[in-house]
Amino acid sequence: MKTSVEIPDYLFEQAKRLARRERTTMRALIEESLRRLIAERKASKPFKLRRVTFRGKGLQTRMAGAGWQAMRDTIYEERGA
Repeated sequence: MKTSVEIPDYLFEQAKRLARRERTTMRALIEESLRRLIAERKASKPFKLRRVTFRGKGLQTRMAGAGWQAMRDTIYEERGA
């Protein structure tokens, strides 16, 4: 497939020099770079939120089973929100 891509001049010049030094074409260099990038991104683990706790005694008894609105109201009850 043919396509056009805008590449900053300095990056294009660096890639051209690299292609010449490695005796390859820009096309081959770009293909290899894309393959590596795609493989690297596939291999990386998805983001996982780590479990974080704070000092305290956990959830207050009156909040057990409470919905988000009740918790929010309690959080902001003395702040005028």
